[in-house]
Amino acid sequence: MESSELVVATAERYERGLALKNAGLYKSAIEQFEQAAIDPALALKAHAHIGLCFKLTGRYEDAVTAFRKALTASAGSSKETVQILYVLGRTLESLGRMAETLEAYRWIRREDPGYRDVADRIAQLSSRRPAPTSKMSPPAETSWISDVLKSWQDRLRTSK
Repeated sequence: MESSELVVATAERYERGLALKNAGLYKSAIEQFEQAAIDPALALKAHAHIGLCFKLTGRYEDAVTAFRKALTASAGSSKETVQILYVLGRTLESLGRMAETLEAYRWIRREDPGYRDVADRIAQLSSRRPAPTSKMSPPAETSWISDVLKSWQDRLRTSK
């Protein structure tokens, strides 16, 4: 398959994925988005939609993985990054992974201080007593988020 045919094929897969997701056919949508993610130009959006599909079906851990893949995909605007970080933060919050949640929200606040309800969420989460460390949030996870978010901040600074 030639490069131009691959772009058309992946773009069609992405569009099919959107239609399937909107119809509530999440498993089929994920399959289409996975094929679309082969194209670097669509990887960020495709992985973000995969994450949304997983989240909508209650598969939060899989959603976190997909959102992380979206954040590591190249070529994303500051707006897209903030949106993905917000959904990642909400998903992590649902899982009770507060340290990671706070880190994601704080990065959003640095990039877009007035974004949605981030300031309120940070205040609310910061005022809670720290929960005992769970098996689901090892320090390496928080470090991973920090590294990815720092690379995005560096990219955003150089693109302004």
